[in-house]
Amino acid sequence: MAHHLNTNKQFMRMNFILAFAVIFVVVLFVYMSFRAQQGKKGVVKYAETYRIELAGGFVGDSISLYINDSLLVNKTIDEVPFALTVNRFDKENTLIIVENISESMKLFPLSEEGGNYMFDKSGEEISLINR
Repeated sequence: MAHHLNTNKQFMRMNFILAFAVIFVVVLFVYMSFRAQQGKKGVVKYAETYRIELAGGFVGDSISLYINDSLLVNKTIDEVPFALTVNRFDKENTLIIVENISESMKLFPLSEEGGNYMFDKSGEEISLINR
């Protein structure tokens, strides 16, 4: 009878060692995964710039300018032309012009090479004059 209990103890010890080894391997791979992700992160700086100019029709309007999800300007335009120069900070960028009173927005995709963008407002329509 003693031999039967001894076999059970050996079986339980082997199960414990196997479970510990599996947990160790899982923790090791998770740790390696996090280290690999941190190594890939790096701050990318772009040399290109965007010059955004609001020409006629914007005087007295409360305007918010965004590039992607970053707020650049939120103010009432007192005089035109209102110009703003911004460095490119992402691979693909979109300029969002929001009229705060009516909460209407207009989207303009921006070039990867940077550039000058001039906008005009006639009535409720905002249009890109030149690029």
